[in-house]
Amino acid sequence: MGPQLSMQANFIIRLGDKAHVPIISFSATSPSLASLRSSYFFQAAQKDTSQVRAISSLVEAFGWRQVVPIYVDNEYGEALIPYLTDAMQEVNARVPYRSAIHPAATDDQIALELEKLMNMQIRVFVVHMLSGLGSRIFAKADEIGLMDEGCVWIVTNGLTDFLTSFNTSVISSMQGVLGVKTHVPSTRELRDFRVRWKRQFRLENPTLDDKEVNIFGLWAYDAVFALAMAIEKVFVNSNNNNGSVTGLGSKNMFMRNNTSTSNNSLTDLDTLGVSLNGPKIREELLKVSFRGLAGEFSLVNGQLQSSNYEIVNVIGVGERTVGFWTPQTGLTRKLDLANKTSTTEYSTSKSNLGPIIWPGDSTSLPKGWVNPTTGKKLKIVVPVKSGNSSFVSVRNDPNTNRLQVKGFCIDVFNAVVDTMPYAVPFKFIPFVKPNGESAGSYNDMIDQVYLGKFDAVVADVTIIANRSKYVDFTLPYTDSGVTMIVPIKGMKTKNAWVFLKPLTFDLWATIGCFFVFIGFVVWVLEHRINQDFRGPLSHQIGTSFWFSFSTMVFAHREQVVSNLARFVVTIWCFVVLILTQSYTASLTSLLTVEQLRPTLTDVNELIKTGMKVGFPKGSFVLGMLKEFLPFKRSQIKEYNSLENLGELLENGEIVAAFDEIPYMKLFIAKHCSNYTMVGPTYKTDGFGFVFPRGSPLVGDVSRAILNVTEGDKMKQIENAWFVSDTICPDSSSVVSTASTLGLNSFWGLFLIAGIASLLALTIFLAKFLYEQRQILLRLDSENEASVWRRIKVVLRLFDEKDLSSHTFKKSNCRTSDHGVEITAVDHGSPSPSSYSNQTEFNFYLHEDQPGTSSTQYGETSPN
Repeated sequence: MGPQLSMQANFIIRLGDKAHVPIISFSATSPSLASLRSSYFFQAAQKDTSQVRAISSLVEAFGWRQVVPIYVDNEYGEALIPYLTDAMQEVNARVPYRSAIHPAATDDQIALELEKLMNMQIRVFVVHMLSGLGSRIFAKADEIGLMDEGCVWIVTNGLTDFLTSFNTSVISSMQGVLGVKTHVPSTRELRDFRVRWKRQFRLENPTLDDKEVNIFGLWAYDAVFALAMAIEKVFVNSNNNNGSVTGLGSKNMFMRNNTSTSNNSLTDLDTLGVSLNGPKIREELLKVSFRGLAGEFSLVNGQLQSSNYEIVNVIGVGERTVGFWTPQTGLTRKLDLANKTSTTEYSTSKSNLGPIIWPGDSTSLPKGWVNPTTGKKLKIVVPVKSGNSSFVSVRNDPNTNRLQVKGFCIDVFNAVVDTMPYAVPFKFIPFVKPNGESAGSYNDMIDQVYLGKFDAVVADVTIIANRSKYVDFTLPYTDSGVTMIVPIKGMKTKNAWVFLKPLTFDLWATIGCFFVFIGFVVWVLEHRINQDFRGPLSHQIGTSFWFSFSTMVFAHREQVVSNLARFVVTIWCFVVLILTQSYTASLTSLLTVEQLRPTLTDVNELIKTGMKVGFPKGSFVLGMLKEFLPFKRSQIKEYNSLENLGELLENGEIVAAFDEIPYMKLFIAKHCSNYTMVGPTYKTDGFGFVFPRGSPLVGDVSRAILNVTEGDKMKQIENAWFVSDTICPDSSSVVSTASTLGLNSFWGLFLIAGIASLLALTIFLAKFLYEQRQILLRLDSENEASVWRRIKVVLRLFDEKDLSSHTFKKSNCRTSDHGVEITAVDHGSPSPSSYSNQTEFNFYLHEDQPGTSSTQYGETSPN
């Protein structure tokens, strides 16, 4: 079965199903034929629906968001449109209009339909029709200017497969068109067939130009070949089973349903016989599989399997291949038929296509839309507020009597629309009553969008869960949240214990501990060599504490003679210097600078005391105050504007107000240091634009919002509306509850001082033990010496003066701890080491004798 009208094709298919005769079509591509559900119908051509994914991949690759299909108004054209629309939706493209053209339309009717498209904003067209009507469409489109720069034309294989048969005038009107055509692999068998075809065509048509065989001719050849293979198998099987030849054309091929019918009723379909060999041929056709001229031939469930497609560009007098599309890999520059197990992911990147010449002989990618001269505009509702609003302001210009809509939200929306991939015509409609008053709250405006009376809401609308049940929101273009503002008051610190406030308790405690620790370290390092750190125990403790604490005001008089002690004291004085300077600065600030503090900081205090709070009229904040914060209705007072809020706070009618952070920041910027935000922030999703549920604009507008917010445009808009001429200090830096210094600011200093002190103690202890090593070794040789006895010996050794130190050699006479004058002889005296050994040994022998004090032995002169 070749090209037929739809009614003829349906009749023949039903006829074959009734007679059990296989019907094979090499030209029927309409997907509607599959709905007949005939088991004897074989569609040996690719269905039109197999190419819709290739077309949608092109649309997705170039980022077009609106497409208009132009198709022939019959079963051939209408059958593809539902599948094409679904494929466009999968790639987030809309089909806002469908252009159906009657098969017998005149040139004037075609021009009238194209004029409608000319007045629209969309410039991406998908043409699905046969060659006769298609050539007329492009001739008229070129005539009225729809083939100029900025337009996009994509044609299905119904036209692309016949490009080689078009004359030059038709091709010239299709310059820049993209086409989708069935890919036919180049094989030796195909080349030989084309040579034979041309030879035969010249013999039969010597007066005509050479014609290339198209895809339908190749499918016809493969279909006949498949039928011949099936009949041959049936014939061979019949001979093998019966042992005799039964001709397929013999009278035994059909069996009549009614043998009593006269010869005059042969045209009656009720008397049509049933083929005896038809079911056998059908079974063999389903098994046929071979490589034909058009590619792999296999009829699965009576349908030829889809193959790959070429993407061609009409240039000059013909076409040029710019890429391929396969069901497995999507768009690709080259087709790798040898690698059938490729793991390449599906791609719709335009980089996988070659260079394209677009209509108007342009190499620039068309946007796919233009600003329309006519057409429907989006009805966008905006609120009308009392007073001046920096977010949305609606008023009539007295000079031009035109509506002026301004504000931060309006500028953001205009910037978003400018970055959209297509034009979005719109008009603002104020939400007012006939008398000019506001027609309701933001929830009322959202209800109007839900009911379909408006197409969108552009305002400072907060995204909350309850509203999202009825409409769709775009991504937020501001951060938001609900917070509380309260007045702030100035006060000076008047407290008898104010001198303790500059430092926190943990810092005071750490400083005290370090004073004691540093005093102990200096005493250990100086006790054996410095007369100032010797004497009675109480005197030594007092001296150590006095020395350490006196460093706070750098009034210490005691001299430190040890290098280790000097190292420790130097670092400690540096620490004390920083601490005293910081303390002085903080205390001065507390005593002289007026501290600004909020009058209230706790929400629960408001609830318990029953003080009144404010909220913006018509805002969702009221519901939040009732639900999450159990305020009584008598405590809540509404205000109409930020100016009204300031009056209520100044008059004392409310003590605090709850509103969204953008409004509160704007209010504080206007009133500088009189108010501040306190308390917890109740998170919301910010401001967003409102669209009806399921609106295809939501995704594109959200992506455009990201482009605006991530660039410099948003910063420019914010500066234009929210930066005041008067520079106000940041409230967070003005309001201060305490100017207290904590340990976290100084722990590094204490760490350095502590490490230096421990290092000095470690060096001193190692040196001391090394000097006293001989007596300690003697103690180790005594088995009877206990641990406690050894500790006592070490402590008594430490308590003695180190007479070998240079501090005891400065004068010949010194006074001992008991007031006994001792004369030191510089010449002929024993060495310090010999004296030390004798003293230590003598001390060890007599340490347990009753009535003998350690001081007596320890203070004896070496002479």
